[in-house]
Amino acid sequence: MVTQHSLNSLNSLKHLEFRMASAARDALLFLRGLPEVALGDRVVVRDSTGQKRNGQVILTSTEMVLVQVFEGTQNLNLEGTWVRFLEEPFELPLSPDLLGRIFNGIGQPRDGRPPLISQLKRNVNGSAVNPAARAYPREFIQTGISTIDGLNSLVRGQKLPIFSGSGLPHNRLAAQIVRQAKLMGEESQFSIVFAAMGVSYADARFFQEQFESSGVLNNVVMFLNHADDPPMERLILPRTALTAAEYLAYDLDRHVLVVLTDMTHYAEALREVATAKGDVPARKGYPGYLYSDLAEIYERAGRIKNRHGSITMVPVVSMPSDDITHPIPDLTGYITEGQIVLSRELHNQGIYPPVHVPPSLSRLMKDGIGKDHTREDHGRVANQVYAAYTRALDARNLASIIGAEELSERDRSYLTFAEAFEKRFVGQGEKMDRSILETLELSWELLSLLPKDALTRVKEEDIGKYYREAELNAG
Repeated sequence: MVTQHSLNSLNSLKHLEFRMASAARDALLFLRGLPEVALGDRVVVRDSTGQKRNGQVILTSTEMVLVQVFEGTQNLNLEGTWVRFLEEPFELPLSPDLLGRIFNGIGQPRDGRPPLISQLKRNVNGSAVNPAARAYPREFIQTGISTIDGLNSLVRGQKLPIFSGSGLPHNRLAAQIVRQAKLMGEESQFSIVFAAMGVSYADARFFQEQFESSGVLNNVVMFLNHADDPPMERLILPRTALTAAEYLAYDLDRHVLVVLTDMTHYAEALREVATAKGDVPARKGYPGYLYSDLAEIYERAGRIKNRHGSITMVPVVSMPSDDITHPIPDLTGYITEGQIVLSRELHNQGIYPPVHVPPSLSRLMKDGIGKDHTREDHGRVANQVYAAYTRALDARNLASIIGAEELSERDRSYLTFAEAFEKRFVGQGEKMDRSILETLELSWELLSLLPKDALTRVKEEDIGKYYREAELNAG
């Protein structure tokens, strides 16, 4: 035990170990009778066998200190548990050697290679980008996926989440984006920071094999937390990953694509800790600070004035029961700049990627397409395809009631358009990497299935230049 006299005689706690644990609940360790301890400090917990576990102070007061133990508190004997406060935050060593490495949530290697040694270390908690220092995202990113490039374009520095559901191919879509993403007119490639929380071993292997086979593995930093790893590690993993991304972007002037999968697992771990702490629950049991906590993560993406590098973020959110109004996708939609929504109905039809076009949205699309970015008619074509597909869905619903043979000739042409659009434009396949010009040409091919006078969202010169050519190609 540590006496009060010894506490007063020492200014530092890092040389002291305390045996004052009063209770353990799930991954939380409660200590009483301690001196002032800083919130967020790293902690080393040593059990009676000498085994060490990592922790972090998440609550501190004159009466009690609450430590979050990342490896959990299972099999801890409170009488034989010693705690050391390191008086430092969680820091990640940073160097170009990050690329090609695989780490756990707290930055420890899990690829069998030695730990990263560097004099440069940074606090993983970081902070959101100052709005006054932000540069507006404008540069188009080509993903090779028509439903994204053509209709919901991704812009450098944007946060564009994928809203999915259990059993839908969001991991395959995320991997395809990682393999194919590139900047138009620049030879520079993305560096990729891939952060996986609560994934199965099969999914972890899938990502590693995808990155390896595509030749991007040496340009990827992976942070993995498996489904049977400590849930508490998921709370720090995205912050560790973003610290690595900020170093690559702002110190090494790279364009960084950050993929976070799955943010639902992160939020569930946050709810678990909040419940154990006794926080007052809000919607569906999640803490009231879920919005600000997610914002701390998402707002670390973007571009900074007078800096070449950038961070573009694609978080994956699996919606419980496919409910887009669930707190996690709902709050994510408020913070980010749009969403890509996956459809179970399209997936059941064998269409990949099963992107549900009507609710999908990219709020920054208009600033990253058109003249000087993609092609002058891009925005008009996207609007026309949206309008035509929406009208086609109405015609399809009407046909289900009165029969397709009772529809007008124009409505039947919309049915033909919808079927071709879903099979050829949406369902492009996992291995197909389309350029934005190929996507636009395919759009005109499909629009040529409709009468010219139905194309009210494009200019006459667009129709004159592309409609007949697409019609001939279709024939």
